[in-house]
Amino acid sequence: MAPADPHTLDPAGLTPAELGRALEQVGYLPDDGLSTAAFLALRMHRPLFLEGDAGVGKTSLAHALAEVTGAELVRLQCYEGIDASQALYDWDFPRQVLHLRATETAGGGGYTDAAELERSLYDRRFLIARPILRALEHSPSVLLIDEIDRADDEFEAFLLEVLADNAVSIPELGTIRAEVPPLVVLTSNRTREVHDALKRRCLYHWVAHPSYEREVAILRRRLPEVSERLAREVAAAVRRMREADLLKPPGVAESIDWAQALHLLGADALDADRASATLGAVLKYQEDAARIRDTVLAELAG
Repeated sequence: MAPADPHTLDPAGLTPAELGRALEQVGYLPDDGLSTAAFLALRMHRPLFLEGDAGVGKTSLAHALAEVTGAELVRLQCYEGIDASQALYDWDFPRQVLHLRATETAGGGGYTDAAELERSLYDRRFLIARPILRALEHSPSVLLIDEIDRADDEFEAFLLEVLADNAVSIPELGTIRAEVPPLVVLTSNRTREVHDALKRRCLYHWVAHPSYEREVAILRRRLPEVSERLAREVAAAVRRMREADLLKPPGVAESIDWAQALHLLGADALDADRASATLGAVLKYQEDAARIRDTVLAELAG
């Protein structure tokens, strides 16, 4: 059975394999385990927690799921010190001030007392929806909570409450609840352990680096102009780099960058000179580059 049009895909009528093929249609090549995890998250209405090294495609999966389901992608990028107001909502203070001044100019603007004027300042039109509130208000949506491991414990506790209720309480307006809960995708590069309480709310999947053949297929799909030989030799070299105990092993994103850089220099195959000149596309630490020049690239030169 051929997959449905990606932009009108109904997850309720899919199998994991069909979802996998739909994801492939939009350029994302998942393995069977990841397709199954995404399928279950869609059907069970549970958040999907993706953990793995940087660059293995966790964030890209959320983009692909939004595309195949025709949903709006809403991204919340986590960082140290992020708090609830930056994830939920804020009041548009400059517009509120302008509203006050306009009311004064109009001689009160029809408001009978100060309490009524104050209530008017907290009208929905002055509310700025941050990512979580936006995802709850827009259906269908995919809410990507990216790099949750960079946030702190208090933010995790806040997320637990939101994920449990799919609702936000705003004192001035009341409770805003999602008519259809968003598909929530959380990612972590495992720079620290995320609390078990949050993980228990989610379906969990470890996203590993792709196999050699799958990485070749990804390179060929993303960079059709690159020769098959170059794609295979880049995938093989990157695979060796990941086994070399580097400070920052390269992910798929770096493989794509490296293959593209080599292609732009006219390479149809991997050679030591051009590989060395473009090493900054795949490795981000001088110590890693020095180690690879002494090992993987030295073998190419030899």
